[in-house]
Amino acid sequence: MPIVVAENLSKVYPVAVKEPGFKGTLRHFLHRTYRLVKAVQGVSFQIGSGEVVGFLGPNGAGKTTTLKMLTGLIHPSSGNVRVAGQVPFRREEAFLQKITLVMGQKQQLLWDLPALDSLKINAAVYNISDREFRQRVGELTELLALEGKLTLPVRKLSLGERMKAELLAALLHRPQVLFLDEPTLGLDVNAQVAVRDFLREYNQRYQATVLLTSHYMADITALCQRVLLIHQGQLIYDGSLESLLERFAPYREVKVELAQALPETDLLRYGELEAVEGREVRFLVRREALTRTVARILAEMEVLDLTVTDPPVEEVIGRVFRAGVA
Repeated sequence: MPIVVAENLSKVYPVAVKEPGFKGTLRHFLHRTYRLVKAVQGVSFQIGSGEVVGFLGPNGAGKTTTLKMLTGLIHPSSGNVRVAGQVPFRREEAFLQKITLVMGQKQQLLWDLPALDSLKINAAVYNISDREFRQRVGELTELLALEGKLTLPVRKLSLGERMKAELLAALLHRPQVLFLDEPTLGLDVNAQVAVRDFLREYNQRYQATVLLTSHYMADITALCQRVLLIHQGQLIYDGSLESLLERFAPYREVKVELAQALPETDLLRYGELEAVEGREVRFLVRREALTRTVARILAEMEVLDLTVTDPPVEEVIGRVFRAGVA
């Protein structure tokens, strides 16, 4: 059974329109007019229990608005949504006990207090017993490698340590559904890897459902087999990441290091030129023509090195968004 269900979910914001100058200000004060901004339009999808799903889209596409409707922070303009059998915007206790929302650019831990003090507040809010609190904090501290850090003031923690502590606080009540909005935002590479490893372990250990937004494609490729793509408020793709790559990347990237640089006009016949940097050339070659093209390159040019790879995932998804349809 799906644990997250969105049916024709839409959110429209009325935005006041003001003309410039004193007259515009006076008119705006006496007779305000509005235009409607469609942040999300008719989005429908289902997520099964235990799934980890990537939710992707450019800035302003409607990702965060959708997450806020799924967590009950804002009321949808139309459509229906149920999470863990509950209607989110009612904000009932049974619902709040089952979900959590982590936003990479927001924090819930008190800046000048040790993280452990904030965790005790969360335990009181969620009616977690002292025994259960110690057990859960110990378990999550070990998973997140935060030993010895929770007694320090939050302001003395590194950015990566603060993000881990935020995750611990958000997961203390052991929610069934995790809504994660840019959880690795601003973290260095090592901290990003640590957060991904933790989320993978948490999902496997507790069969938690995860809906993840991120601008770091490594987060998506490491954790998600299924992705949702949203563009201009509309869902344009719902399926496996592998199928998306097969559909929108019908080519391979061929990187060649030549013995000597050649004019671009001499290179165009081998495929679509992606980049030329001195003696290094990158081609995009259709998969069905790959063997023939590589054979021609090796036969007709003096090649020092040649590698064939799939194009970067972010490039493929960028093409989808530029096309605006999947």
